[in-house]
Amino acid sequence: MKLRVLLCLLVCNLIAMPTHAQEPTLVRVYTNLGSFLIQLETQRAPLTTANFLEYVRAGHYEGTLFHRVVGNFVAQGGGYDQEYNEKPTREPVPNESGNGLSNLRGTVGLARTGAPHSGTSQFYVNLADNPALDPQPSRWGYAVFGRVIEGMNVIDQIGAVATGERGPFESEAPLKPIVIEKMEIL
Repeated sequence: MKLRVLLCLLVCNLIAMPTHAQEPTLVRVYTNLGSFLIQLETQRAPLTTANFLEYVRAGHYEGTLFHRVVGNFVAQGGGYDQEYNEKPTREPVPNESGNGLSNLRGTVGLARTGAPHSGTSQFYVNLADNPALDPQPSRWGYAVFGRVIEGMNVIDQIGAVATGERGPFESEAPLKPIVIEKMEIL
């Protein structure tokens, strides 16, 4: 009988305990143009956010560039150092573009090649709504894993820079380097 009472007390207390929503995971990105804050979608893109956070913790992004800026489309970074050398990466993560998140202005997605499961360290911020990057029944999309919740003015500054040929890029590279100085998990 005592065991039954103890079990009931334990179960009843667990049920009565208030549940708290998981605190959002935030990453502050510091650039030479200012900082912005990303809120990660850890529930909807768990593999992609875990991958991104591993790169943040390892200091991978420090000293990397926003190496591709296409006005009214995306600003992409996280893969090249200031000499335009591609940084080594870990294995790619599976594509989570079917998570219900859309490539809307201010969202952050995982850049990849034409192969659907090729995303590693490079990310992009949508400068406009880009539904063409979302998955379709006949093809994979680009996985959204976060959104800028503070500092969109910095993103807009990045999106408005003059671009052209730099390093290995024939076009779309900022003519004045936009450096990611550091990232920190808050």
